[in-house]
Amino acid sequence: MNKVIEQVTKNIAERSVIKRTEYLTRAQNLASLGKERANLACGNLAHTVASCGTSQKSTILDFTKVNVGIITAYNDMLSAHQPYKTYPDQIKMALQKIGHSAQVAGGVPAMCDGVTQGQTGMDLSLFSRDLIAQATAVGLSHNTFDATLLLGVCDKIAPGQIMGALAFGHLPAAFVPSGPMPTGISNEHKVKVRQQYAAGEVDKTALQKMENEAYHSPGTCTFYGTANTNQLVFEAMGLMLPGSAFLPPNSALRHALTDTIATHMANITYGCKNYRPISEVIDERTMVNGLVALLASGGSTNHTIHMIAIAKAAGLTVTWDDFDQLSKVVPSLTMLYPNGPADINAFQAAGGVPTLMKQLCDRGLLNMDAKPIYGTMRDYLTHPILEEDRVIFIDAVDSKDKQVISAPNEMFSPQGGLKVLDGNLGRGVIKISAVAEENRFIEAPAMVFESQHDVEKAYQAGLFNHDVAVVVRHNGPAANGMPELHKLMPILANVMKSGYKVVLVTDGRLSGASGKVPAAIHMTPEAQYDGPLSRINNGDIIRLDANNGDISVKQDISQRIPFHPDLTSQQFGAGRELFSLFRTAVSSAEDGATILN
Repeated sequence: MNKVIEQVTKNIAERSVIKRTEYLTRAQNLASLGKERANLACGNLAHTVASCGTSQKSTILDFTKVNVGIITAYNDMLSAHQPYKTYPDQIKMALQKIGHSAQVAGGVPAMCDGVTQGQTGMDLSLFSRDLIAQATAVGLSHNTFDATLLLGVCDKIAPGQIMGALAFGHLPAAFVPSGPMPTGISNEHKVKVRQQYAAGEVDKTALQKMENEAYHSPGTCTFYGTANTNQLVFEAMGLMLPGSAFLPPNSALRHALTDTIATHMANITYGCKNYRPISEVIDERTMVNGLVALLASGGSTNHTIHMIAIAKAAGLTVTWDDFDQLSKVVPSLTMLYPNGPADINAFQAAGGVPTLMKQLCDRGLLNMDAKPIYGTMRDYLTHPILEEDRVIFIDAVDSKDKQVISAPNEMFSPQGGLKVLDGNLGRGVIKISAVAEENRFIEAPAMVFESQHDVEKAYQAGLFNHDVAVVVRHNGPAANGMPELHKLMPILANVMKSGYKVVLVTDGRLSGASGKVPAAIHMTPEAQYDGPLSRINNGDIIRLDANNGDISVKQDISQRIPFHPDLTSQQFGAGRELFSLFRTAVSSAEDGATILN
């Protein structure tokens, strides 16, 4: 195994000893209670089965049987979660056939960043992850379940669900994916029309037509943003069945795999020979495997936040320095939009996650002794097929499309997709895999804004007619919930297209689909806490050296008084006032932007 992979895994384990031991002790104490619903009072049990039919009631009251708790993110507005409507009944039927049962333990919010992008609802987006973790815990708190199945895909939803499931670490837990929608228009066409609209070259009717062609049916969006990064990374971590992430919704194999994971859970509960609680599945080895898959695939920058928060929920301490060390030895092995033209369906056709995992294993970049929810890590080098209505797993093959997943011993870049930035402006991250080499170094005067909407106004006023460092501050977790600033991408891409050098510097976030514009994001400490960005003035010269991981300002700003605008208007209305406690308690982006201790 690669020595850096080995060392980072060891570093995480060593720095996590105290919290990890405390976490495992809590999980083991809960496991030692045995079948939890057997300890419920008769009245408690009666409430548990009151709505059940006679057969299901009998099964749940039989403490030799397994009862699986389903946490669902179903709603019929969002494409990625609409397919989950039928999953609970299917899961119940699959378990009933082998003498067990399942119940919907609870539903969790499932908001879409694609809907709220640039809107007030985006100020709730990041906080929804920890709310989803709490909602998952509430659903499981009835203590009537022996295992957990998580129905969730998108940006904050799946990370929140696994954080909540980790609070019940004595239970086995697995994801049940729903799959991507078919490919619509090309990503190049989508970006082109958005930039044309930002420049006033096409009208809203043309933009709406294009967007409807891009997002057109049930399933996840097809670009490699945060939602699909969740799916790839969680499969690499062994949190779902091998090869299950990107099969089409409603396909025969997708249906069969849903049955398979449902029945599998009945075989890994407490008391079984293959007992596989989620507390043991997610450890330092699993986390590093997830980080490696993230970096090799050029995944979403949002995971520099989510992976740290997930680790924390499991009693582990993962840092941005772990990302940075791994990125130096993990090559870029995929070329997916926004890093390249291909979408997630092309990735699946090229071999999907199993082919990528085979590549990583062959290069010694995985902890193959990690413990997945199903089988061993060797099983995650296989992909499923249907043979006479039965799922079997066959060995993964090398890439079927070397323009999408690299061939053995080849790579698209020797460096992983993300890089940590450090300098006198603080610490942040950049998605370097999507940025052309000529755009990785820039020195330019700052133009300072407190809102992406003000950037848009400046662009429309023709103020970006020179090289520029666009600073968007007071957009961190404690300021306004750290909304994604994706509205900026077509604007700044147009400025680059005009021949000017551009860099975005912000304590906010970008969409997982953001690409070619160099962007120093998640800057910490954030401006709200007197971070260096609060001292930047218009005209200060900002320097980005992405290859060497530097973000700095040439002027001495240490003696300046921090500037803080009145953010009241961004903290009230549209439900934002309900999250004041989150803004007060949330940690920095580097610490997972979470309310978890």
